[in-house]
Amino acid sequence: MASTSGLPTVIKYEGGNEVFISKYPQEDFYTGSVLIVHESQEAVFFSSGEALDSFGPGSYPIEVENLPLASRFFNRVTGDKTPFHCEVYFINKTEQMAIKWGTDTKLEIVEPTYGFPIQLGASGEMSLRVEDGRKLLIKVVGTEIAGAEEIRIKDINSNEVVDTVLSGYVCLSQEQLVRKMRGFLMTKVKPYLAWVIRENKLNIFEIDEHLDGISEALRETLAQDFDDYGLSLERFFVTTIIKPEDDPNYRRFKDLHFRQYADVAEAKLRQQVGVIDQETEAKRMVIEAQGIAQKRHLEGYTYQDERGFNVAEKVASNEAVGQIGNIGVGMGMISGVGRVLGSKVGDMMHKTLEEPQKGAVTNPEGLVCAKCGIALADGAKFCPECGEKVQRTSSLAPGFVVCPSCGKEVPMAKFCLECGMPLVLKCANCGSELQPGAKFCPECGTKVNQPSVGE
Repeated sequence: MASTSGLPTVIKYEGGNEVFISKYPQEDFYTGSVLIVHESQEAVFFSSGEALDSFGPGSYPIEVENLPLASRFFNRVTGDKTPFHCEVYFINKTEQMAIKWGTDTKLEIVEPTYGFPIQLGASGEMSLRVEDGRKLLIKVVGTEIAGAEEIRIKDINSNEVVDTVLSGYVCLSQEQLVRKMRGFLMTKVKPYLAWVIRENKLNIFEIDEHLDGISEALRETLAQDFDDYGLSLERFFVTTIIKPEDDPNYRRFKDLHFRQYADVAEAKLRQQVGVIDQETEAKRMVIEAQGIAQKRHLEGYTYQDERGFNVAEKVASNEAVGQIGNIGVGMGMISGVGRVLGSKVGDMMHKTLEEPQKGAVTNPEGLVCAKCGIALADGAKFCPECGEKVQRTSSLAPGFVVCPSCGKEVPMAKFCLECGMPLVLKCANCGSELQPGAKFCPECGTKVNQPSVGE
């Protein structure tokens, strides 16, 4: 391509960083032109499909001494426009990140946990860096030219096009590189995913937990293939496993997988809530008890005092308690919170309820003297009134009595079958029946003469 003038040219690339290789638009160069290579760039002179001289970062005047390989293409004919014809390619050697990739078709596997067929895809990102610019230029680019933009040069006066020049050629962008590498990417990524799921029995619903390990293993697997093209695979990420969310079988097994964890989690949650409720109730009771205790302290009485008040109140309402007990309870209730008086009232109530009154006869057996009829003390063997021997009739059979004369148990009759003593006496004055052993008639007061045996 012809230059716009016969003046030396500044050769440099200042395009975007998303390009791996870019071809400088001009191909004919004069000696004295200057080549500028920026940091992380490499410039390669190329002619007739052959890679010639290479230059790293720096500024280089184009002289015969600087181009030992390209010098044989110099045109020595006088009057030519240019002394030599070459192409210059700029190679970007920075690490280019976030280069996207993805499987073009789904891989079909049998899910190892539940055993149902499923189709999966994968996608992610990778980072690449040019390691060997010459290898990449020869094996991937060759003489291919793409993305050139033509600029027309017009005369200022006549406005006619006098020449054309290309603004630049993008020979290998990120998108173009992925498209060129898609073949070996797919033949390595899809079989490896199927293998790692099968060998490790990875649950498809939990496979996202293993993306880091899968990514690193794939990077090691693919690194050699990229190295063959002069590229270093710095990083490789599997960011998404594409699952058939619209498949009804997939949704059914996904729901089953979720339920087995949800049911356990729900049961644990209910258990924890129950424990929290119990702890809350226990703390509530403690707080309530502390409040009551503080109230007693402020009012000047104890729990024991309060219990005594409650007992006294119940006893006071009981009609079976004697008059003295009622008076004591009344005094205790009137004294209320007075600890000393309440304690005395409690002592008095205790003595009143639990100790027999002085002189009182306890008679749990309900015995009376068969002769004189007075109540007998518990365990008494003789009547303290008349000296009669105590006859306990609690074990008498129905229809039997104890004879007051001989003390024998005999059938109820007019006379004792043992000694003949009359068992049914009548008053000689009024004829009323008398109780055995009676001294006077309860009707007329006549003194009773006890008959002798046989009367």
